[in-house]
Amino acid sequence: MRLTFTDAQWRQEAGSFWLSLKVENPYEARRFLATMKGKKYVADLKEYRERRSLDANAYCWVLLGKLAGVLNLPPDEIYRSVIRDVGDNYEVMPVRNDALDHWRDIWADKGIGWVCEVIGPSKLEGYTNVRNFYGSSVYDKAQMSRLLDIIVQDCKAQGIETLSPEELERLMEGWE
Repeated sequence: MRLTFTDAQWRQEAGSFWLSLKVENPYEARRFLATMKGKKYVADLKEYRERRSLDANAYCWVLLGKLAGVLNLPPDEIYRSVIRDVGDNYEVMPVRNDALDHWRDIWADKGIGWVCEVIGPSKLEGYTNVRNFYGSSVYDKAQMSRLLDIIVQDCKAQGIETLSPEELERLMEGWE
């Protein structure tokens, strides 16, 4: 269950500590409380971010298909290439040298855009630093917007017609 909240309060009562949330959808909160049945639960709290539009994602793939036809490259290859240009969509981590190929396979199994790029030797002996790019399936609105902008610019450079800036803006506003 996912509850979105806008405010929280903390209180102490008879040796117990409480976190109260001001939720946007009280019906979801009530439904959760009705099904608790005295079990133990875990809550992961993180800052709310708008999810990307599936329409924007679909349009990215339409454009990637057109680019693939002009460049004579597979769309997946073009996608993996532009993922690297989005920014703020990767983590760097040291990976044991003897596990590097296995790590690449594990990371790539998450999706087409989940790409590993070797940076170079780590300060840790026997390790290599790897930049692990996230695919667009987990992008927030800003990241998805940058990805779409990159693909649109590549299309324009190849003479491929794209939506107008106004239409692109409306597309990016249609978020889940």
